Amino acid sequence: MAKVVKATRDIVDVEEEVKKVSSKIAKKDKTEEKKKAVSKTSKKTKKKEKKQHGGPIKFLKEVKAELDKVKWPSRNDMVKYSIATICFVLFFGVFFYAIEAIMALVKAWV
Repeated sequence: MAKVVKATRDIVDVEEEVKKVSSKIAKKDKTEEKKKAVSKTSKKTKKKEKKQHGGPIKFLKEVKAELDKVKWPSRNDMVKYSIATICFVLFFGVFFYAIEAIMALVKAWV
């Protein structure tokens, strides 16, 4: 049983340190093997998922199902939103026209 003094001035048994390091290496190897196994199974399931497509009919059924989930606005809400949009466009149209007219007057005076 060889004893070694570390930089921290602790006396350490070399055989115990070797056992600790080897156990850490073994744990890393096991986790890497698990990761590889999981990645292999996930690749297989992805391949299966790619193969299983329903075609255009299944797609249209899913689209219909999603559209049924949508909460459509009521008629009153649509009228309110439309009026707000038209007012917004008119306001900024007049606003930018006024700015342009003022700039033209300033340019004519200078």
